[in-house]
Amino acid sequence: MVVSDLSEFDLFLFHQGTNFHAYEMLGAHFIEQDGKKGVRFAVWAPHAKSVSVVGDFNNWDTRDHMMRRIGDGEIWSVFIPGIKEGDVYKYAIEPQWGGPHIMKADPYGFYAEKKPLTASRVYPLGQYEWHDQKWQEEKKGKPSYGRPMLTYEVHLGSWRRSMEGEYLSYRDLADQLISYVKKMHYTHIEVMPLCEHPFDGSWGYQATGYYAVTSRFGTPDDFCYLVDRAHEAGIAVIMDWVPGHFCKDEQGLRHFDGMTLYESDNEQLAENWEWGTTNFDYGRTEVQSFLISNAMFWLNEYHIDGLRIDAVANMLYLNYGRKEGEWSPNKYGDTGNLEAMDFIKKLNEAIFKFHPEALMIAEESTSWPLISKPVYMGGMGFNYKWNMGWMNDMLEYVSLDPIYRKWNQDKVTFSFMYAFSENFVLPLSHDEVVHGKCSLISKMPGDYWQKFAGLRGFYGYWMAHPGKKLLFMGSEFGQFIEWNFDDSLDWHLVEEYPMHTKMQRYSQALNRFYQENRPFWEVDFDWSGFEWISPDDNENSIVTFLRKAEDSNDFIIAVCNFTPEVRHDYRIGVPKKGSYVEVFNSDCEEFGGSGVVNTGIFSSEEVPWHGREQSIRITVPPLATAYFRLQDTLGYVTRILPEEDEPLVEAKSKPGRASSLEKPAATLRLSARTTSTGKDKAQSRKRVSLHNEQYHAAAR
Repeated sequence: MVVSDLSEFDLFLFHQGTNFHAYEMLGAHFIEQDGKKGVRFAVWAPHAKSVSVVGDFNNWDTRDHMMRRIGDGEIWSVFIPGIKEGDVYKYAIEPQWGGPHIMKADPYGFYAEKKPLTASRVYPLGQYEWHDQKWQEEKKGKPSYGRPMLTYEVHLGSWRRSMEGEYLSYRDLADQLISYVKKMHYTHIEVMPLCEHPFDGSWGYQATGYYAVTSRFGTPDDFCYLVDRAHEAGIAVIMDWVPGHFCKDEQGLRHFDGMTLYESDNEQLAENWEWGTTNFDYGRTEVQSFLISNAMFWLNEYHIDGLRIDAVANMLYLNYGRKEGEWSPNKYGDTGNLEAMDFIKKLNEAIFKFHPEALMIAEESTSWPLISKPVYMGGMGFNYKWNMGWMNDMLEYVSLDPIYRKWNQDKVTFSFMYAFSENFVLPLSHDEVVHGKCSLISKMPGDYWQKFAGLRGFYGYWMAHPGKKLLFMGSEFGQFIEWNFDDSLDWHLVEEYPMHTKMQRYSQALNRFYQENRPFWEVDFDWSGFEWISPDDNENSIVTFLRKAEDSNDFIIAVCNFTPEVRHDYRIGVPKKGSYVEVFNSDCEEFGGSGVVNTGIFSSEEVPWHGREQSIRITVPPLATAYFRLQDTLGYVTRILPEEDEPLVEAKSKPGRASSLEKPAATLRLSARTTSTGKDKAQSRKRVSLHNEQYHAAAR
């Protein structure tokens, strides 16, 4: 990292809101001055009467290292010789009206004490030796839109813990997590916020140190090692970033120099009553420099590949989460936060100017238009947006008893009314498995077998739906309990219960199928990559559609059955004459399914169906998704099944709890593969009738 002098030009840009590398100027930096080595401290505190640097090196004496005003007097600076790496410090700020000093951590501090201590630590960035040059070179000129993007969302503090219940370090995670993600065929990791934060229960979403990677798991260089290892494995790293609000802890940004500074003077704008936090003042140019520089910092210094921006709606709307009387309309009488809108556009334009291949992903929960369109097109400038509408509709749908799904088919199909209006990510995130919402598998109705079948079938539909993908940790193996930020995932389930093991292997196989098949990711944001075959078979709760690559002759047919009924001789229209084969089926026995699969070749018949001249007859498995391809399609995989039986995660997890559902169940599992012969159909119908009898009895 190049340390900037405190030049008049840098200060001018900072006050203009266009110093996008302000962290090179402010904060604590090792320099040499007058032949002495030490640290230059600089802080923005325009309202302060005096500021000094205090720490163990001066016994926290506010009189020893007084700072002086520079430039126009809003920034304070001092050089202290002899400071060592790791020394703790704070700024002691004397308010204008006098009184006790306010003790604040460095807003631009690069490292912090481990909680519950709250001071900043001096740390020299730029000393880590990176090994990801090949990764950085390969990213250039390769937009992400037409590439696979399958993200594993992780909370580093609870993905896995030691046998003693302690956090894994960044370096431990670099070895264990990266290896796991690679074996599971994810392309990206998204880590929940890592800016320093005082309260574990905020999950990192209420920060005090925006430039300090949390010390919970190690040093800044340790985190560099984690990112480096991910890149060496071909995995991109995205970090949750929270520019919408900050916590009120006394060492943080709130009332930093005794008065409002990072927050607005207007209490309605500053106070986030719903979350008990404070909103940033986006109209203050120095705050713009602070936040945009921070986004740049993570991409520059830690080689992060992108940022997922949290709670964008809270930024965009003046009335978001507010009661009547807690907000006022803008000058046009509307609900939009004009200053936040300008800031977001400025942020994204700056990021893409310096990092054209970056991922800027908005978690925006409303219908605000053009979130993921460029600023020059009238958009907000992000390149992706979480599809919260799809997520809410589908989780409500799959939570319904299958008996009632036929009256709710629109929840499956409605997303295609707007699927290409934004560049969408389809998230199944941490927010959906906490606070009484149940884990994903617990949302599935029915008995033990049906829950796993329903989840596999849902994942198959999700993977085929247009849009990039994100799944929260633990959901890949069907963890039954809700996510607990203060404990490890229940890895013992995979070690001890076969259905969880098979669920994990299913996720691995599905991920691999996704990566290896262009139709699922090459044209995600245009109608040319998708085509309905049958959206309206609500009586059977089945949807059938095509996904197409840039070469429209390269396509996959997805058939999704959301009931436990097997459908024999189910006819679907196909786009071309030829021979079709089933290449993936969530109901394979190897995945824990009943074994209702389609073997052999299905030659198209000149029987018009679903508005097409050609059609085929297949068997549709229960609570399952199956994919079909033309036999002569180049590069297709005949069938992907579970990979080798080596453990995906080392068996080091402590014994955990198991719910009553997590037992080898005596429920029916259909075992025989079906073909189109009469004998097999009869046997299958017999097994399915028993299964349906159980299902209907449970429904009654």
